[in-house]
Amino acid sequence: MVFRVLDIDNPQTWWSTPPFIICVGMVQLLCFTNIPFLQNVLSNDQFLYGTVDTQFIDENQELFNLKPVQNRAQKLLHYLGHVMVNGPTTPIPVKAKPSSIDPVIPPIPLGEPPVGFREVLLREGPEGFAKAVRAHKGLLLMDTTFRDAHQSLLATRVRTHDLKQVAPFVAHNFSNLFSVENWGGRRKSSWPPLKQNYCDSATFDVAMRFLCECPWKRLQELRALLPNVPFQMLLRGANAVGYTNYPDNAVFKFCEVAKENGMDIFRVFDSLNYLPNLMLGMEAAGAAGGVVEASISYTGDVSDPMRQKYSLDYYLKLADELVRAGTHILNVKDMAGLLKPESSRMLIGALRDRFPDMPIHVHTHDTAGAGVAAMLACAEAGADIVDVAVDSMAGMTSQPSMGAIVACTKGTKFNTGISLENVYDYSEYWEVARGLYAPFDCTATMKSGNADVYENEIPGGQYTNLHFQAHSMGLGHKFKEVKKSYTEANKLLGDLIKVTPSSKIVGDLAQFMVQNSLTRAEVEERADELSFPLSVVEFLQGHIGIPHGGFPEPFRSKVKHTSQIPKSSFP
Repeated sequence: MVFRVLDIDNPQTWWSTPPFIICVGMVQLLCFTNIPFLQNVLSNDQFLYGTVDTQFIDENQELFNLKPVQNRAQKLLHYLGHVMVNGPTTPIPVKAKPSSIDPVIPPIPLGEPPVGFREVLLREGPEGFAKAVRAHKGLLLMDTTFRDAHQSLLATRVRTHDLKQVAPFVAHNFSNLFSVENWGGRRKSSWPPLKQNYCDSATFDVAMRFLCECPWKRLQELRALLPNVPFQMLLRGANAVGYTNYPDNAVFKFCEVAKENGMDIFRVFDSLNYLPNLMLGMEAAGAAGGVVEASISYTGDVSDPMRQKYSLDYYLKLADELVRAGTHILNVKDMAGLLKPESSRMLIGALRDRFPDMPIHVHTHDTAGAGVAAMLACAEAGADIVDVAVDSMAGMTSQPSMGAIVACTKGTKFNTGISLENVYDYSEYWEVARGLYAPFDCTATMKSGNADVYENEIPGGQYTNLHFQAHSMGLGHKFKEVKKSYTEANKLLGDLIKVTPSSKIVGDLAQFMVQNSLTRAEVEERADELSFPLSVVEFLQGHIGIPHGGFPEPFRSKVKHTSQIPKSSFP
């Protein structure tokens, strides 16, 4: 079969066009086979009687009257390629329509916005910035509305346009924010989910796949509109903002370009708290000139004496390593919202005693509804910064409410210095803007948070996606079973810290168990004969690092002898 790059507007040139296999990027060219043309030639009487000459094509313009073909083979190949790359499409289980009402932009004062913390960073560098944060009186807030909030609630579908609309208002009225989180990410928020992945890079995957936007351009445009507040991103250690462990120079270059395009603070984490991966991300962010905020990914419950795998001593030793490695800020990353007030006081209090001069930043999700209480407890125990989202984009699997934290600290030594009136205006904008994304809103299927997260420990965004997927597949009534399988899958894998990509691995195994009606005991018993998801196999091969406490045995030993896993690939 011959392929040609054809000039659509000049069919007479088609026959003389040399054959190519088309591989063109942004140039819009059309690729056709010449089969319909050849069929016309072969059915032409002049051709059949052999009376053709060099004017044959010019004299028989009807040869270009091509009959439409069904092209079933290419359609099938296109479909198979789509499924291989993106996974099977799951239908949206709701019929919600986007709102027809556009949000009203709050009034914005004339002139330049007030000086914010970014001025300190530009003037004094990362070390001076960290000292200024630690010396600050009152509680500082990071606003996640521009990324993690809408990533958790609206499948990351918020367009740059809607962020740009309100960015000047934030610049003028929230200049005393510690930072605005607006880039990076951990979760492939795909509703309808395109792959059996619950997480990946929000920044790049959604921007290019769904929004048809350039993630770098978003960063540049927001920087121009919000020049006075530091920007913060999430960097997944050696994975940067992807799933794969990239070459060191790629991670370094990524951080360098991100810094050049307006990024300031790099929150670096690893899904297993695996130090080699963490160190690479920290070194890359530091070499780019960014503020390094190394993360302790939190799971378990330090206040429960029966749960000792992830004890207070474990977190303190990990913090020692991160501080020794030169982090500017220490972050506690509570992906599932497991921090309760008591565990918050214990963990943050111990970290503050150990590191009196180190700024401490706490991130959580509000799945169980205790987020505000936990963050206030963190502040009392010595945290300098906590993460919040504006009220209409807060709660459930998002972050705790900004307005609630501002109101609760008003008149205390933790006063945020943020006006509640400004929070109301900011929230009103997002309440209306949220309606534009109604088909992707988690409230279409999920009506509240749930305290059972303390048992299943499902990270906020993954909880939302799992819930939506269950409804998409007609299994909404079995979501309790899905959550139970998630708990069992986590135990099978050795009780992991669950954040992308480790949370995806647990989710894949849980779904595998539900689809095949397998119990934990049956999986353990038949581990040497089951065909496990690739993510589970690669985890047991050590592809993403070594979990705290090592790999689960004898489960790993059983699985490794299957044909899926080359023995030589084990560390």
